[in-house]
Amino acid sequence: MMIDVFETWSKPLAHETLFRWHAMLMAGNRHIATIGGYRTHEDAMQIVSGRFDKPVVHFEAPPSRQVPAEMDAYLSWFNRSAPGGTTPLPALTRAAIGHLYLESIHPLEDGNGRIGRALAEKSLAQSIGQPSLTSLAYTIEKSRKAYYGELEVNQRTLNVTGWLVYFSQTILDAQQTTLARIAFYIRKGKFYDRFRGQFNERQDKVVSRMFREGIEGFKGGLSAENYISITGASRATATRDLQDLVEKGAMARSGERRHTRYTLNMPEAKK
Repeated sequence: MMIDVFETWSKPLAHETLFRWHAMLMAGNRHIATIGGYRTHEDAMQIVSGRFDKPVVHFEAPPSRQVPAEMDAYLSWFNRSAPGGTTPLPALTRAAIGHLYLESIHPLEDGNGRIGRALAEKSLAQSIGQPSLTSLAYTIEKSRKAYYGELEVNQRTLNVTGWLVYFSQTILDAQQTTLARIAFYIRKGKFYDRFRGQFNERQDKVVSRMFREGIEGFKGGLSAENYISITGASRATATRDLQDLVEKGAMARSGERRHTRYTLNMPEAKK
């Protein structure tokens, strides 16, 4: 779906665009009645939490019979507010309002959040003239509680200043996250170029596992126990392997005895 978003970012938004994205997201899903179309069920579309016998309704979207008209208005607003539209809006303002607007209509049985984030990406791309490649979905997922809290508050009022501030900051954070991830992958590539062919099978497995943890790595660093768990090696073998990695310069060691921890040695790129 995101490939389609980035390939068609400059085109006006249409119902068919949203239906295509939804069909991609929900392919094979047997739990919803309508795939590739707006919801049609008569039940209220509610965001609910809590016990089954004492549910807490956080938000109720317009009934399904109103969705087509609401989405006609949404598409008209989205295309008018684009840079070449009749009433263009600043990039962050448009992306923020567009996301909240769609989530408030909640036009689909499932996948509204993902479609809404895709629309924010499309909106940003149109405003800057190219796909932005921000880690918006990743950034939102890291702080889901804050995201849903802001949605709940701002779906109850017409004053969405707080939402504009929150979502704009989230987009800026997503840009910084993207830059950090790119730098991480560059450092990862240089690491493997430097130590290619120097690790045994156990060491290679552990290094690969550490990279899968991403930018933050193992919380608190890799311990000897982690190494043993990943490789199945004896404690003596793990100690030799880790010492070898430190001597090669592939890992840095900190702490003593049971508090000893290891981190990948990837110097920051010089500015």
